[in-house]
Amino acid sequence: MRTANCFKSVAAVAGIAATAGFLLIPQPRRAVRAAESGAASNPSARWDPHAAAQFMDSREVWWQAWDHDKRDHGTRCVSCHTQAPYALARPVLRSALGETAVSPMETAMLSDVEKRVRNWKEMLPFYSDAIYGAGKEIESRNAESVLNAVILSSYDRSQGHLRDLTRMAFDHAWELQSTDGPDAGSWVWQNFEYTPWESKESQYHWAALLAIATATAPGNYATEPEPAAHLNALSGYLKAHYLEQPLLNKVVALWASHWMPEIVPEARRNELLKTLFSLQRTDGGWSLTDLGAWARRDKTPLVKRPDGYATGLITLVLEETAPANPHAQRFTHIQKGLDWLVANQDKTTGAWPAWSLNKNRDPKSDAGQFMSDAATGYAVLALEDARR
Repeated sequence: MRTANCFKSVAAVAGIAATAGFLLIPQPRRAVRAAESGAASNPSARWDPHAAAQFMDSREVWWQAWDHDKRDHGTRCVSCHTQAPYALARPVLRSALGETAVSPMETAMLSDVEKRVRNWKEMLPFYSDAIYGAGKEIESRNAESVLNAVILSSYDRSQGHLRDLTRMAFDHAWELQSTDGPDAGSWVWQNFEYTPWESKESQYHWAALLAIATATAPGNYATEPEPAAHLNALSGYLKAHYLEQPLLNKVVALWASHWMPEIVPEARRNELLKTLFSLQRTDGGWSLTDLGAWARRDKTPLVKRPDGYATGLITLVLEETAPANPHAQRFTHIQKGLDWLVANQDKTTGAWPAWSLNKNRDPKSDAGQFMSDAATGYAVLALEDARR
């Protein structure tokens, strides 16, 4: 297994020039020089990490105040769409923003997650069978255990040390990992038929993200006997169920295969890359609409234009999985993805656009911004990863 490097702090590049809070467009690792694309000399080719951080922080403030997500013991539901991307991306911005400490918004989120991990046996599942239907308690308990481990390990990566509490979060997840049946190695996932967060597709998606979190946890955690055994079972599940997944999940599987190549063998990897390259729009963006056979619950048509979630995630995964001696074609697609991300950050909010796969939501409403929450997180990760 290769040395974990995903979501690494960008402290080593903190000295890159910044003007009025804007950073020049980054270039992908081992990519062609900026001069070849002309991006570095283009004054419009800038993005605003401060605005991105302010948007993500403001969304966390809203989430902490929202009555709908309140749970027992004064805690709140952990969200796949808002808090998890926030936890993955916000620490990465720390050096770019010149911050020396975790923000108050992050502290509030972490305190909540840590309280539930520390008092795991006392905490009620987020959703009860009595109110939401049979099986919801198991689903929500499994999903929460995975999300807790993903969130806490992200912050430990930025510090370079795996805390005992994060180990505890991983232990909770391993205890709930399925051990038999066709889905052995994965977790029963929250399913309210809300794609892609709480739906049948979510089980594979988050299993792959936990594989990444485990592989990249500091202190060579993944090589320890117990997590290594669980990771082996998880890898087996991801490989066995790869072909039946929508493209969105195959992208995350490709990401995980950077550390566990057996998940996506070379032939399948090349086939997936060919498909992704063909789906990139002429402006450099990708559309979530193209990454699965989605259908909205309210029967309204899907938005068929590029979005920050698909573009940010695919660009990030192409960066993370780039071989040592890459073909130039890959970096052409990466650069076009980065160009799209720079061009499509909202100048007012600092966010990146994305639209619901489930309903025709007002994108400016609080619930309508769930997709932009995730889009902004992955856009930031792709842009910052390119600067490493």
